[in-house]
Amino acid sequence: MLSPKYKVEELRKWIIPLEEYKPFPTVEERDKWEAITDPLRMEQMKEAEIYLNYTWPSLPANFFMDFVRNGNRTRYENPSFQRRSALASLVIAECLESEGRFLDDIINGIWCICEESFWGVPAHNNLNNKLPNVSEPIIDLFAGETAGLLSLTYYFLKSRLDQIDPLICNRIQLEVKRRILDPYLTRDDFWWMGLATKGKVNNWNPWCNSNCLMAFLFLEDDFERRVQAVEKALHSLDCFLNVYHEDGGCDEGTMYWGRAGGSLFDCLELLYSGSNGKIDMYSEPLIKEIGRYLYKSYIDGEYFTNFADGGAIVKISSNLVYRYGCRIDDKKLMSLGSSAFHLQRKVGKDKRLNSLNRQIHALFDFEEMLAATSTPPYVRDVWLKDIQVMAAREEEGSSKGLYLAAKGGHNDESHNHNDIGQFIVYSDGSPFIIDVGVETYTSKTFGPNRYDIWTMQSAYHNLPTINGIQQGVGEQFKATQVKQKIIGKDVRFSLNLDSAYPKKAGIGNWERQFTFHRGNPSHIEICDKFQLKRTTKDVSLSLMIPFEPQLDQAGSIIIQNANSKGIKVDYDADNLIATTERIIIEDEKLGSVWGEQVFRVTLKAKSPIKQASWKLRICQL
Repeated sequence: MLSPKYKVEELRKWIIPLEEYKPFPTVEERDKWEAITDPLRMEQMKEAEIYLNYTWPSLPANFFMDFVRNGNRTRYENPSFQRRSALASLVIAECLESEGRFLDDIINGIWCICEESFWGVPAHNNLNNKLPNVSEPIIDLFAGETAGLLSLTYYFLKSRLDQIDPLICNRIQLEVKRRILDPYLTRDDFWWMGLATKGKVNNWNPWCNSNCLMAFLFLEDDFERRVQAVEKALHSLDCFLNVYHEDGGCDEGTMYWGRAGGSLFDCLELLYSGSNGKIDMYSEPLIKEIGRYLYKSYIDGEYFTNFADGGAIVKISSNLVYRYGCRIDDKKLMSLGSSAFHLQRKVGKDKRLNSLNRQIHALFDFEEMLAATSTPPYVRDVWLKDIQVMAAREEEGSSKGLYLAAKGGHNDESHNHNDIGQFIVYSDGSPFIIDVGVETYTSKTFGPNRYDIWTMQSAYHNLPTINGIQQGVGEQFKATQVKQKIIGKDVRFSLNLDSAYPKKAGIGNWERQFTFHRGNPSHIEICDKFQLKRTTKDVSLSLMIPFEPQLDQAGSIIIQNANSKGIKVDYDADNLIATTERIIIEDEKLGSVWGEQVFRVTLKAKSPIKQASWKLRICQL
């Protein structure tokens, strides 16, 4: 899509030389910095003043070796990310104030980061080694992020840093060239590029490419190398776009959109600004649909559909989303970004790994965002036919009432869970039947024992288990006969699950059908109609629930939140028996979403069966 459209001969005419590339004002160019209003200025200063006379956290070798030794990622990652977050805050504050008060701490930050053996994280190192090989630089997500941060630091503050000692900026140039610029141009074998390996790429591709592009545009003074980098980025980004279907859906889950579609937008903006607008892809239908996917996954507040590794709560990059909406002229995407901005002003935003590039854009767009609408988009019906995800709510433009999302797909999706046929139900914007999500990443998360983790297993999704057998792992385990249809006010979604399970489960046929009846009252009906190859009593359905449910013998499950709002799930008590299991959450990442516990309700056959039609009816209390 990109590389065929923009040939190297045109790139040589369009790419802006280093000395002319001025997308932001430097610290010396005061007008835009001085126009930042006092409340926002004071907010930024307060954040940065924490790091005056800062003791930069240590990154000892044994912290790095934790990942290979015991699977722990965080003991090294957390202080590494803290270093970068501190430097970004200090750079912004110095640009705003321009009095030199933060410069010594900025220099200390630059120096200690430049002295790190590896800018990435242990999980992305060559896993044959406990420690990084400094003679073979690896470009991973966070090596790229570090290069982007240092390149912008260089751009904004070079004149001031050179007055202190030119060796500071020379060191940035040296380290970024050695670790990022040279490997990017000379190697095609980083898997995320998609160039030599020809494997399936994911969010790594635009995320790494965006930071590599940034480093070239802000640091590289050799014009031919600038052109080569842009040309290579176009080819690599095509590998990312080639895995996307027409619906623009992100099979990695909504949480990853910020570093999939969102980082693609970062790349497109860098290409646009680096060519004076000559590289402009915003009219392409796929680029538009990739942006629109985000509001098609929106539920309410900070809740989004969260299949795969995504969390239910997503703190989106509000300014980036707003700017994406502006570029493709989509008012719904703009309103999602602006409404998230207003919400985050109240509840706080997630600043982890928030790139300096994005922070600077948000700073200069603050007043525009403040004046923009705070009403989010609520899309009534969503059908992403290629990734086989549907969603429906009671009415357009409102979070009131029931919300249903469900999926088909296969079990080799990026950041996959074994979750074909999975669904979630919200009521008035709050979760009641859930997708638990994923725990804090460890070495096990992306290793051969991934599906030993309970959150990855189909038994801990809202799915059947047959003869003790759960869904299988691999692309061959998939949904079939997937259909979505709107019938008047109602919506119906159906799929077959028999191909999602190994043959030893003994399934002849298993059809799951969702019907969202929008009426008075509205309700959701889920029907599992199945035929097994042999009679068995060992057939059950799981329901994952965030609050302790109340079961009654008449066949109802009452689920209420702390505000006494909730839903009722009716089931066939003559043929099914319900039990409840409390699951204690000890993981910090899951706990931040669901608290100390979740519950699993299991509906199990009372007597041996070979075929049946089980129905659940879900309505508001």
